[in-house]
Amino acid sequence: MKLFVGLGNPGPKYAGNRHNIGYMALDRIAEDHGFAPWRSKFQGQVSEGKFGSEKVILLKPETFMNLSGQSVGEAMRFYKLDSTDVTVFHDELDLAPGKCRAKAGGGHAGHNGLRSIHQHIGPHYDRIRMGIGHPGNKNAVSGYVLRDFAKADQDWLDDVLRGVSDGAQHLAADDTGKFMNAVALRVNPPRSSTTQPKPKRPPEPAAPKPVPSPTPAPEAQDTRSPMQKLLDKFK
Repeated sequence: MKLFVGLGNPGPKYAGNRHNIGYMALDRIAEDHGFAPWRSKFQGQVSEGKFGSEKVILLKPETFMNLSGQSVGEAMRFYKLDSTDVTVFHDELDLAPGKCRAKAGGGHAGHNGLRSIHQHIGPHYDRIRMGIGHPGNKNAVSGYVLRDFAKADQDWLDDVLRGVSDGAQHLAADDTGKFMNAVALRVNPPRSSTTQPKPKRPPEPAAPKPVPSPTPAPEAQDTRSPMQKLLDKFK
């Protein structure tokens, strides 16, 4: 059994926030793969489903971001899971928008949701880091993550969420390589093999070289005497 956790803040006010991309990822997985309807449990929203023989629990903590670990710890203890059975989907400031990386263990890098999870279950859980970019100033981070994605972000955001959903079955099977390939196929699809390169334009034909005019033959030398020339005029 696996526990997939999506981080975010509850309520319609936060639904479109950058900070809620973890919620969005789990919503996409549940919708695409026919998981059970969401229900309230473990101080959050829970949906259950299967990938093959592997049961997967989706959990969206509703304790607000800073207390996410309470919900995660409660669910983990109920199902008697180890922290290595937990995968957390969260926003990542240090990755460009549209980038996605899988990571096993490590620090919380100042992310309040991860910090709380560290406190309740330790650092040995997997993460799916979903890039949202950085505002460029650390003092602007709070306002940035709590604002909705811009309209210009919708195309790449949809690609990433669909890629995560495509790869969820591989993640449940502990195959992060295939998971990342599934995301890449959505974000950077290969070019169609039927697309032919544009034909090169044939070189222009060379202009014909001008044919030189024939050199006139030199006139025959006149060997007549002046007197003969004069007499010939009166003939």
